[in-house]
Amino acid sequence: IFSSGYFRNNSIKTSKYNFFTFLPLNLFEQFQRIANAYFLFLLILQLIPQISSLAWFTTVVPLVLVLAVSGVKDAIDDFNRHKSDKHVNNRPVQVLINGMLKEQKWMNVQVGDIIKLENNNFVTADLLLLSSSEPHSLTYIETAELDGETNLKVKQALTVTAELGEDLQKLTEFNGEVRCEAPNNKLDKFTGTLTLRGEKYALDNEKMLLRGCTIRNTEWCFGLVIYAGPDTKLMQNSGKTTFKRTSIDRLMNVLVLVIFAFLGLMCLILAIGNGIWEHDKGYYFQVYLPWAEGVNSASYSGFLMFWSYVIILNTVVPISLYVSVEIIRLGNSFYIDWDRKMYYPLNDTPAQARTTTLNEELGQIRYIFSDKTGTLTQNIMCFNKCSINGKSYGDVYDMSGQRIEINEVKKVDFSYNPLADPKFAFYDRSLVEAVRLNDVPAHRFFRLLSLCHTVMPEEKKEGNLVYQAQSPDEGALVTAARNFGFVFRARTPETITVVEMGETKIYKLLAILDFNNVRKRMSVIVRSPEGDLTLYCKGADTILYELLHPSCNSLKEETTEHLNEFAGEGLRTLVVAYKSLEEDYFQDWIRRHHEASTALEGREEKLSELYEEIEKDLMLLGATAIEDKLQDGVPQTIETLAKANIKIWVLTGDKQETAMNIGYSCNLLNDDMEDVFVIEGSTSDDVLNELSDEINIQFEKSSKKQIIIPDEQANGVYGLVITGHSLAYALEGNLELELVRTACMCKVVICCRVTPLQKAQVVELVKKYKKAVTLAIGDGANDVSMIKTAHIGVGISGQEGMQAVLSSDFSFAQFRYLQRLLLVHGRWSYIRMCKFLKYFFYKNFAFTLVHFWYGFFSGFSAQIGLDTSYWTVVNQFFIWGSLSVYFAITFTMYSDGMYLIFTASFPFIGTARNTLSQPNVWLAIFLSIALCVLPVVGFRFLKAQLKPTPSDKVRRNYLIKPEILLSMAWARWGAALHRLGSAWSVSPGAAIHLSPAPPRRRIEFGVWHGSNHLQLGPRLRLFRCGLDCSEAGKLHYF
Repeated sequence: IFSSGYFRNNSIKTSKYNFFTFLPLNLFEQFQRIANAYFLFLLILQLIPQISSLAWFTTVVPLVLVLAVSGVKDAIDDFNRHKSDKHVNNRPVQVLINGMLKEQKWMNVQVGDIIKLENNNFVTADLLLLSSSEPHSLTYIETAELDGETNLKVKQALTVTAELGEDLQKLTEFNGEVRCEAPNNKLDKFTGTLTLRGEKYALDNEKMLLRGCTIRNTEWCFGLVIYAGPDTKLMQNSGKTTFKRTSIDRLMNVLVLVIFAFLGLMCLILAIGNGIWEHDKGYYFQVYLPWAEGVNSASYSGFLMFWSYVIILNTVVPISLYVSVEIIRLGNSFYIDWDRKMYYPLNDTPAQARTTTLNEELGQIRYIFSDKTGTLTQNIMCFNKCSINGKSYGDVYDMSGQRIEINEVKKVDFSYNPLADPKFAFYDRSLVEAVRLNDVPAHRFFRLLSLCHTVMPEEKKEGNLVYQAQSPDEGALVTAARNFGFVFRARTPETITVVEMGETKIYKLLAILDFNNVRKRMSVIVRSPEGDLTLYCKGADTILYELLHPSCNSLKEETTEHLNEFAGEGLRTLVVAYKSLEEDYFQDWIRRHHEASTALEGREEKLSELYEEIEKDLMLLGATAIEDKLQDGVPQTIETLAKANIKIWVLTGDKQETAMNIGYSCNLLNDDMEDVFVIEGSTSDDVLNELSDEINIQFEKSSKKQIIIPDEQANGVYGLVITGHSLAYALEGNLELELVRTACMCKVVICCRVTPLQKAQVVELVKKYKKAVTLAIGDGANDVSMIKTAHIGVGISGQEGMQAVLSSDFSFAQFRYLQRLLLVHGRWSYIRMCKFLKYFFYKNFAFTLVHFWYGFFSGFSAQIGLDTSYWTVVNQFFIWGSLSVYFAITFTMYSDGMYLIFTASFPFIGTARNTLSQPNVWLAIFLSIALCVLPVVGFRFLKAQLKPTPSDKVRRNYLIKPEILLSMAWARWGAALHRLGSAWSVSPGAAIHLSPAPPRRRIEFGVWHGSNHLQLGPRLRLFRCGLDCSEAGKLHYF
């Protein structure tokens, strides 16, 4: 029973602004940047006449330009979000209203509505699946928009609601109560109960259709809206991701603060200089250099000049720096996207820069944290070997007992099995013979593999089975059982159909004990056609060995030997076991299981306790070994990265032997190392002893205060291997410092049997104690936390879906492309950025320091030496022009672009780059410049000597001294007065006074003699000087 008044509707809003709020909100966001706020402050200062010496537009133009560029970008982004919201909210859907299906818009759907979806429809909201057109109310969905995975997943309705079918009358009369958890962002979990006709039924994620999914291979289905609009799990997961900043960003912020301090220092020096000058000199010349209105002291004049120079010297603050940097980063991102050498044609997957803010950081990587399965390996699983009842299968031996290489042996012929997978390859015929001879342990082994899984079969044609597996491991094991005669054929909510050696058997599925990263195992409880109750379990050997019955000790030792052999070959291993159950005990257990599964609080903990209770005293059956081959180019890539002084840590969930073998296979570990230390202590003290005693490195007592550990060099090349159990102790507060110091001194670190949380903790540990840039690379959902924690996350689009890619900053298809990403794109992005920053700051300082130096020659009067309005235009032109020219030259010289565009005219790749590396080319450039410059210089020199101008004659014949210049000036002034017809002449006893003009206007002055005045006109200009004629016949100037 739902009341829509207590829940949100299905309308969504991802936009930030509307028509009225865009301008104030966007300006508020932009003025939170310190550079923008500073220039707004300057604009306010320029409105004060007493301190303003520049036109207002010199500040407004660059500020408006920067705000406009950012504002237009934000407006376009938000406009696109508005369009997307409108499109989604207006999608049509069929809603059951008063016994009839009526078409409604998505935005009008309410919690509690029953809606109908058809094949290829998007799921409108988070729905409880009620019924569908498929047998047993199965519904196939694609979750690409949620987690990026394109393989189909199966959801199944409760049996009690599946009976409703598509009967609109029954669906209208459906009257139940759903109680569930509050809206959250956990895509893989849902806890709730359905109360219908007095019975309570457990609801979990397998019965939910989440918004964002697409219905596939299902004609129709009905669902009940549980969460709508912003409450759906898709929208709950659309929150802001952690913003990652580069070291260049942090450096720029520091530089801007330093520039502010430097600006304040320059203004303070000039203000003090003004105060001293006005006190010593300017005070005596207020007749023709009066102070501004309201200024009554030299100190107050200096105070005003401080703010005047803040305005004049504002060009030192880089207002356009951030916009320019973002444009450069965008260009670098295009280089990554366009790189054909990082394109994987088999999957049609190009490299992708999913963020544009971290390009230059790629060139600073010091630590790489890598997953193994699917990252270093192909994650294409193949059943290779197994151990059944103490006997190993998979290797082939000749008559003398010598092992034969597989490439010399023919594959086993499975043609006797019409349902066998023709792609499956196995070479040991003895296992086939054991199965065909009805060997009981072998039959039980493959029966377990065909029952204990979550695979869904598809059979579009008779006998043509296709398995939809969420894990490649499960698909490989079920395929192996299929070829050996135990064919998994069909699944319903309550049954599993298996064809065993040609005989079809239907097992009742009573319970599924799910796999998770803590349990590291999964189990099923089934009832055979004969009525036997059996629990089948598979999982990690370290976990299952603790659950075995004591009678299995001898078989356990034999199986352990086989596991070590398998792991030594780099194979992935699982242990399988079973247990026969008593009817009375099981009925009591299933009753408690039902109570726990319908609990709204503590459901996970209660179920976990029940799972632990029943998964005891298991009988060991054997072990499986699956091969996962290395990707192409992995050993060479790791070797190259190691030469670049980049340390690689492998974080994997595989067992120790498997991880170490892969380490040797891909050149992480080698025989030239001094030693490979293995940390496998089971207590904190054991781990501490192994870190300090065995490795023989002494540490000081750790401090709670966060410190940065300096780089330390070991006296050799070492490797470190640590198990997940020991890592849990090593990550504790009192041991983490010792762990990171030891690990960072080793060339290679391999952490095995680790959980996703531990992966993130290891990355965080290095970030905490090492001043280094980290990179995490993975391909699966279990790598997401590690990818988000590292400074840079790289996702590989492989066999485990797209969750890692969706959480990453960069993505590509193969591990080997990491070498080019770091050593080519990372290096060049960093070089480009550094060159730009050097040029940018040089340009700003070169212009600004001219005005600072000019202040010492203008009485610190805040006069400008260069026209800043002109500079504003030139600044913008050279910023955008230099960027364009730089990228054009780089594109021409360092890429294959010119060759691809103009193949006929530019036939050799890298011609320009190779040409500039030749010394004779630089000699030719030097000689060309010299030949162009020398004639001009020679012509001007000879012309001045042979045909001099009057200025050249004066410069050559007169020694330019202050006394001569003064006499020449007096002569010119006298001549000017004479030409004006004035009867007055300037004599040594005359007093000359200059009449000052308003600021920034032309200066007119005249000469007084007694009470008479003669105006000389505007052509004669005198800057900031005084004349003293107190002594007859002498002229003092300063």
